[in-house]
Amino acid sequence: MNVGIYIYDNAEVLDFSGPFEVFSTAARVNGTPDLFSAYLIGETGRSVTARAGFKVIPDYSIHKQPALDLLVVVGGVHSGEMEKKCCNGLAKTTM
Repeated sequence: MNVGIYIYDNAEVLDFSGPFEVFSTAARVNGTPDLFSAYLIGETGRSVTARAGFKVIPDYSIHKQPALDLLVVVGGVHSGEMEKKCCNGLAKTTM
């Protein structure tokens, strides 16, 4: 199962690192490495500055990513993100 975790500037660090850890650990503990593949996705694929200046480089951009089975939109100051046409389209294609 491909799990995309959407990150953006001012996202809460625990809100994306926690789910990433849960999915990657579940696959490892289950003994099935391909059970979950978790990816960080950003709008452009460039570095994102989360809360408190924590810099993260996403694996993919929203325009170039593997097919997703699940999309996680993390917490933080995200109202502006959800109004962006490109982000809205990402959520619709995953549902």
